[in-house]
Amino acid sequence: MTRYVALLGSINVGGNRLKMAELREALEREDFADVETVVASGNVLFSHEERPSDGLAEKIAYIVKDRFGIDTFAVVRSRDELAAAIADNPFAEDGETNRVHTVFTQKPLNGAAFEAFTDSYEGPERLAAGTREFFVDFREGVADSKLGQAMRKLKLRTTARNIRSLKRMLDKMDS
Repeated sequence: MTRYVALLGSINVGGNRLKMAELREALEREDFADVETVVASGNVLFSHEERPSDGLAEKIAYIVKDRFGIDTFAVVRSRDELAAAIADNPFAEDGETNRVHTVFTQKPLNGAAFEAFTDSYEGPERLAAGTREFFVDFREGVADSKLGQAMRKLKLRTTARNIRSLKRMLDKMDS
């Protein structure tokens, strides 16, 4: 069995309320083992027979839609992929851990479209591209940022976690 983390988008925001105990129970009924939630925002650690993370992400999104009526998506990463999402963040060393985020995308990032966006975006955030994610330093804070609204041009489904939360999940995966 391989250990994974699933990061669900739009859970416990915008009216999509989901009790983590109910989510754990639903996943356990569908052959997910050692299910553990971290914080109440759709972070799920689990063990499963090894398979491509995209297939697991689709399975989790289907379960949430079928069982709870929430149209969400999931991003699934193995322990090593989660560690890379932290290590590859160029702002993790010099930014504040609650303001530096890794933004996970449902589909692979279009590098050319992202570069064109960053060239035209004039906000205070620092941005950098990854492969299946991108990185943001919300230097002036997340609450007042206009980045999310501007990102709609890219037509990406994303879910973001700050470095502090990602490190907490990685620590739990290692224990």
